[in-house]
Amino acid sequence: MKLILLGAPGVGKGTQAQFVIEKYAIPQISTGDMLRESIKTGSALGKKVKEVMESGALVTDEIILDLVNARVRQPDCKKGFLFDGFPRTIPQAEALLKESIHVDHVIEIILQEDDIVARLAGRRVHVASGRIYHNLYNPPKVTDIDDVTGEPLIQRDDDKEGTIRVRMQVYRKQTEPLVSFYKAMSDSVQYSLKYTSVDGVGTAEEIRDRIFAALSD
Repeated sequence: MKLILLGAPGVGKGTQAQFVIEKYAIPQISTGDMLRESIKTGSALGKKVKEVMESGALVTDEIILDLVNARVRQPDCKKGFLFDGFPRTIPQAEALLKESIHVDHVIEIILQEDDIVARLAGRRVHVASGRIYHNLYNPPKVTDIDDVTGEPLIQRDDDKEGTIRVRMQVYRKQTEPLVSFYKAMSDSVQYSLKYTSVDGVGTAEEIRDRIFAALSD
């Protein structure tokens, strides 16, 4: 089972990824984790990554593809894998094909932008402990106060409406075109890839069950 999980920021990809990798016993491949691990190992590629990151430049698609290529060939990927945050752009998706790294299924979690804003903007965090609340779904006993310590909760910058709207603009410009790209592949007899869109409204368990149903078809 080789999967890509698509969806805008805030649709719950991280939560659903955990359900999937546990059910199918496959690793979650994160480009961020791979970059950090390559630096940690001190490999030639890792040294190159470190130099790029320390210079403040963006890591190129070429470097990312080298990391992905090495990762999917490790023993724990024999049964499959789940790409987390990759590919983000059409050129990255095309590069995967060029490298003969194929996926079986692309799942897109769909949620309207206003629902995403409501979901993310309602989050509040207790910084010291990492406890997360939500004004609607998991409110503290006292508004903006941590239940345990009585200390103030904060709204992270990433969870403010203006920031969320900007992130959505970036997603629509860079990543949303992947939906059309993979839909076209799914419709083509040339590729054995299936594309499915899943409603992102509901509990985490309801969305999980929709994804599992799609994967079992």
